[in-house]
Amino acid sequence: MRRRRGVPIQLILVSVGAILIVILFFSMFRSSPEEDAKEIVHSFYKFEQDADFGSSWELFHPLMQERFEKADYIQQRNHVFVGHFGTDTFKYTVEEVEHLKSWQMAKNTKTFQDVYKVPITQTYKSAYGTFTIHQDVFVVNENGNWTILWSYH
Repeated sequence: MRRRRGVPIQLILVSVGAILIVILFFSMFRSSPEEDAKEIVHSFYKFEQDADFGSSWELFHPLMQERFEKADYIQQRNHVFVGHFGTDTFKYTVEEVEHLKSWQMAKNTKTFQDVYKVPITQTYKSAYGTFTIHQDVFVVNENGNWTILWSYH
C-alpha cells in the first residue's frame, strides 16, 4: 500500500507564480493618485490650449464653479488671453506632484484631505513678447471625481 504524499512542489510553485503574475498584471494598469492628479491637470490645460474653456471649467471643483459662472469664465478667459495678450494658445509644462495631507483654497473654506499640488508653467508668445505664468494647481478626489482648485490665499 502506497501512502499518498502531499501536493507536489511543482504545483505549488506554478500556483504561486501564476498568482504573482496576476498581481503584477493588475498593478501595471492601476494608476497612482499622483498620476491621476497629473492627468486631470493635463486634461484641463489641453482644453485651455484649444480655447475650450467650457470643458476646462467642467473639471473645476464645485467651489471653483461657484466662484466663476461658466459663461463668465469662458468669456473672461477668452477676453484676457486672446483679446488682451494677443495670443491664441500657449505651451505648458506640468512639474512633479506633491501630496498634501490637508489644504484650504481660501480662508473660511472647506479643508480638504489628501490634496495633490501640481505646479504648472504656461508660456505665451504674444504681441507683447514672451511671458511665463507659474501656478500651483490643486487636485482633489471628491466622490470619485478628480477636480481642480486654485489657491486664493
